[in-house]
Amino acid sequence: MRLKFIWIGIIFAILWSSASAATKFGLQSAQPFVIAVSRFFLASFLMLGVSHGVFRKRLPVGKEWKQLIIYGLLNISIYLGLYVLAMQKIAAGIGSLGTATNPVMISFISTLFLGQKMTVKNIVSLLLCMAGVFVAAYPLLENSYASTDGILILLASMLSYSVGAIYYARQKWNDLNTLTINGWQTLLGGIFLLPVLLFTYRHEQNNWDYRLIGSVVWLALPVSIGAVQCWLWLLTVNPLKASYWLFLCPVFGFIIASITLHEPLGIYTLMGVMMVVAGLYIIQQQRTVKKS
Repeated sequence: MRLKFIWIGIIFAILWSSASAATKFGLQSAQPFVIAVSRFFLASFLMLGVSHGVFRKRLPVGKEWKQLIIYGLLNISIYLGLYVLAMQKIAAGIGSLGTATNPVMISFISTLFLGQKMTVKNIVSLLLCMAGVFVAAYPLLENSYASTDGILILLASMLSYSVGAIYYARQKWNDLNTLTINGWQTLLGGIFLLPVLLFTYRHEQNNWDYRLIGSVVWLALPVSIGAVQCWLWLLTVNPLKASYWLFLCPVFGFIIASITLHEPLGIYTLMGVMMVVAGLYIIQQQRTVKKS
């Protein structure tokens, strides 16, 4: 079981951190919302087909639809809608680094709005992670690999994801299957983005070549389905240890971006990644102490 936990954790970190590079590839051939909506519909149709058609899981009922609508809006429409916009303005490595700050944001929001006690470690970890993103981005800003507004959009998307994660955890889903939840919230999130896609769509800016198709397929299958299912499995085995795999996402993200997109790696990148990992480690140590 331990070996399986390690292998699935590594697979999760690689797949999850590859989303930034895959998005950058797609943006070479299409507008951001074309990539996003195509990804959401492909992933949701596959998940719902397996959930309801193969496994015969039940449909959502009653207030579960309201919960799915809110969760889909936060976790798909706003989060990934802003994320794909940010990827137009920042390097793929920065995108994966920003994603790794989610545990700290979630902890900070819980402290600020849900009555949990605010500690010095909460504040230090948040500041370290935010500073780490900007330190890693510093040389990229000078070389047009990132922009200030792109980083701000990225952080706004992470905030939406964190709020969505808290909302999901506080709801009662009864016996609704996780694949069903993931499928419906992804489909609803894609539907909410359709008006934005139609309003901004420009035919001449979209070319369904191998880069766009490959980007959509990769984001839908290995990321939206594969990485998420790995994550859910890790959470069922050991939620505390599962979160440690987020530490690897910035590392894999910068390596993948460097290999596939030839993004520069340097001392600022190393310093930024170390600051984010340090921030995550501090908040994780706090959780460990609370559980011991």
